Formats: sequence, structure tokens, C-alpha cells
Amino acid sequence: MAKLLHIHPSTSLPLPKRPHHTSFHPLTHSSSPYPPSNSPINFNSNTPSICYSQNPRLSISNPLHIIDNRSRDGYVVKATLNPESSGENDAVAAAEKAKMTELLVPGVLFGLWYLFNIYFNIYNKQVLEVFPNPVTMTAVQLVVGTFIIFMSWALNIHKWPNISRGQLLAILPLAVMHTLGNLTTNMSLGKVSVSFTHTIKAMEPFFTVVLSTMFLGEIPTAWVLSSLVPIVGGVILASLTEVSFNWPGFWSAMASNLANQSRNVLSKKLMVKKKESLDNITLFSIITIMSFFLFTPVALLVEGVKFTPAYLQSAGLNIKQVFIRSLLASICFHAYQQIAYMILQRVSPVTHSVGNCVKRVVVIVASIFFFRTPISLTNSIGTGIALAGVFLYSQVKRIKPKTT
Repeated sequence: MAKLLHIHPSTSLPLPKRPHHTSFHPLTHSSSPYPPSNSPINFNSNTPSICYSQNPRLSISNPLHIIDNRSRDGYVVKATLNPESSGENDAVAAAEKAKMTELLVPGVLFGLWYLFNIYFNIYNKQVLEVFPNPVTMTAVQLVVGTFIIFMSWALNIHKWPNISRGQLLAILPLAVMHTLGNLTTNMSLGKVSVSFTHTIKAMEPFFTVVLSTMFLGEIPTAWVLSSLVPIVGGVILASLTEVSFNWPGFWSAMASNLANQSRNVLSKKLMVKKKESLDNITLFSIITIMSFFLFTPVALLVEGVKFTPAYLQSAGLNIKQVFIRSLLASICFHAYQQIAYMILQRVSPVTHSVGNCVKRVVVIVASIFFFRTPISLTNSIGTGIALAGVFLYSQVKRIKPKTT
């Protein structure tokens, strides 16, 4: 018949110190130390042996359950891990998991940023080659983006923003520059190769420095100015040997640089002192919607309603193919821009700038292979020098000027 030994929860049981004893084993009666006779624990004549462990993580805080070992004259004590130690292990595991997530999420976002950008340029270029109407294509992309934003708000994927009239007035210039930047990019992609458009767009740091000096009073350091030399020189070298070079495509890409960097400078100038700030995703959403309302009437006035099945059929185009590629280009366009803002919330501006430089390299290389763009050695060297200058610029921006 099994014997049960009940120990009061608050009772502490003195155990002997035994080196190198880390496991439970039945002990003989002669080797088991017993508590004094006045202890509240009373043993019968056939006192069971109590085994112990010096593992600090094991504690006997609950009533012990004694199990009769019929094969030997001894008993085994069941013990459990200390809850405090278990909690510490859980905390360490949670911290390691959070650290892994912190590293993994930005990496996934960067990969999606590059992937959506590549597909946007491919699909957009394919449509513009057969449907050379960049104004209409820009309007279509704004329409699709606006629809996606309203759906995300309706499904509570993002919170419905509470925008004041003052904020709308401050965002209006940003929306205008955003619209012009998208339009001129599409104009350039319709005229020259994707790789050349992005080579010219590598001059964005040049426009950032010029506009920041003019409107924000930020004096560039000598390091920043020196990094602009390979950027400008590389773009000039690539332009001189570009097979698809033409002036409309070149100036459209330059105008895109001017518009996009003006948007960034205006964002700093108009919103940096606002108490009611908006997060990046909400700001991008409002800019997209305002651009849609601003640009749609202009598109209808300039090119009319050309994105219709009747017009495309009269032009001898594959209606289904044009519609599908236009839709995919618009979705990718909105997705990569929104992901860019999501990344900016997680990493520093310098890291984001470096990632943008790598993204441009990836897009150029991918477009060259996909469209089999002819490129000379001099052209590739010029493109490489320009992109190296962009990377150098992103690094020297961290160097703060010495204060006297």
C-alpha cells in the first residue's frame, strides 16, 4: 500500500550539502539526515528516505507527493522548476524573438520595395511603348492608388485620418510636387530606356543640396560637395554614350528629380514645426488622394478619355493586355511607395538613403536583362560612377560639421 507524506507548504526542509549531486536517487535510511524531533514533520517508524538536489532552480514549495518504489526500499520525491526561473527563461526567449523580428521585418520590407519597383518599371515601360500617353497613365496610377487607400481605411487596415484644414493647406504643395514627379517620370520612361531614366535620377542628391541651400539655409559640408562630383560626372559620361538618348527623355528625368526633391524640401519647411504631425503612411495617403483630385481634370483636358476599350481597339492594341499591365503597374507603383514610407519609420534616413541607392542599382540591372538594353562599356562605367557617388553621398551626410 502506497505511503503518503504531507509537508506543510511553508515548512523549509534542511538538506545536506553534497557536491557533485545533481539528480534524484533513492537514499538508504542510514544516510538520510532527519530533522529534529520538535519539527512539525513527523515520521513513522519506517521513515522514507528523501532525496534532494543542489540545483538552485529546483525548490520544494508545495506538498510533496511520495511514490512507493516497490522494487527498492526507498521513495522518489517529485519536484518542479522554480516559477521565477521559468519566467526569466521566457523573458529571454521573448527578447531574442523580438530581436529576430526587428532584424527580419526591415529585410523583408526592403526586398518587397525592390521587387515592386522592378515590376512597376517593367509593366509601366511595356504599356508606354504601345500606349505613349504618360498623362493618362499617371492619372490611372493615381486612381488605382486612391482606390487602394480608401479600401484600406474602410477595412480598418489603416485608421481613418482626422485631417484639419490647416494640414490640408500645408500638404497641398507636396501633392502638386508629387504629381509632377510622377508625371515627368512616366514621360521619361516613355522616351528612353528604364536604365537610363534611373541613371539620370541618380542625380537626386544634387538637387537636394541645391534646394536645401536655397530654401532651408543648410550649407553643405566639403564632404557633401565632393560626393556630388562623381554623381554629376557619371551621369554626363553615361549620357554621352546612351543608345536611347534623346533630350525630351533626359529633361523629363531631370524635371522628375527637381519635383521629387522639392517635395522633400517643402515637407521639411512646411511641416517640421507643426504640432499636429502625421505619420508617414497617412501623409502619403493624403498626398495621393489630393494628387488624384488635382490631376484627373488636367489629364482629361490634355489627353481626353483615351483609356477606353473603343480607343484602344481603334489603335490596334490588345485591350486585355494593356488593361492588365496598367493595373499591375499601378498596384506596384502604390505598393513600393507605401513600403518606402514604412521602411522610413523603422530605419534611419541614412539607412533608407543607402537602400534607395541599392534599389536603383537593382532596377537598372534588372531592366537591362529584361529588355536586353544595349549598353556600352563607357555607359556602364558612367552609371557605376554615378551610383558610387550616390552611395558616397549617403555616407558623408552622417558627418556633422564642426562647430566653433
